[in-house]
Amino acid sequence: MNKVIVRIVGGIGNQLFCYAAARRLAIVNNAELIIDNVSGFTHDYKYRRTYQLDHFNITARKSSSWERLEPFERYRRWVMRKVSSFKPFEMRAFIKEERMDFDPRFLDIRVSGKIYLEGYWQSENYFKDVEGLIRDDLRILTPVDLQNRKMASVINCCNSVALHVRWFHDPNSSGGVNNLVDGYYKRAIKLIKKRVPNAHFFIFSDDPIAAQQRIGLPDNQVTPVFHNQGDEHAYADMWLMSQCQHFIIANSSFSWWGAWLSKSMNKTVIAPALELREGESSWGFDGLIPDEWIKL
Repeated sequence: MNKVIVRIVGGIGNQLFCYAAARRLAIVNNAELIIDNVSGFTHDYKYRRTYQLDHFNITARKSSSWERLEPFERYRRWVMRKVSSFKPFEMRAFIKEERMDFDPRFLDIRVSGKIYLEGYWQSENYFKDVEGLIRDDLRILTPVDLQNRKMASVINCCNSVALHVRWFHDPNSSGGVNNLVDGYYKRAIKLIKKRVPNAHFFIFSDDPIAAQQRIGLPDNQVTPVFHNQGDEHAYADMWLMSQCQHFIIANSSFSWWGAWLSKSMNKTVIAPALELREGESSWGFDGLIPDEWIKL
């Protein structure tokens, strides 16, 4: 049987992009999808990310050590990547993402035997034609704790707006991505208030208190969500975010997915219009923002 072996890497948002692109590739090629949930995290000494996709309705099996190219995984992966680079993209046995922008060649890959997939693949264009199946796979398992259930009830009883702030630097610093807080968010909030009567903003952030103070919304219009801190609880924050009706997302794959997974039929999604092409805050490249979302 043909196999697609996908290497899952990064935080939960990037992990979802890795999965969705690989799942579509497996579907259209009648191939088995196999998840490498180990090698992408073994050497992540900087961020110490962990595999998060067990919190979703995903049934694909995990890879064996042999399928992860162990032993000497890093060397064997390098050799396969090098050998494949001499072949046309669509015919490679090892497919590595070559650019941030949506790469339409991906849609023409034909799996024969076994193929390894490596990259972030940050565009819904990689899986748009099987969107229904992806949405079913990526149903977040409902948190069982009382605190998240109570917060979900509050969100569902008002004109809720998920507002996500990702601090890539000290919240008190100036310049760079932090300038979004002083420009983009104020414009986005103004637009949401025009569209959504009595909007109530739920702030999701790695530092929600700093975000609330910096943005300056009146206390009766905002609720900071701060009880799901840490990677192990990220799925719960994404679940809560997806319960909201409207979205002001950050330059972050986390809130991209929170907005995309929402079932709200008439949602307004506002995304930053900036373009960054280096570092962990890369954003705005071709194919990242769905056409129906608003870029400010």
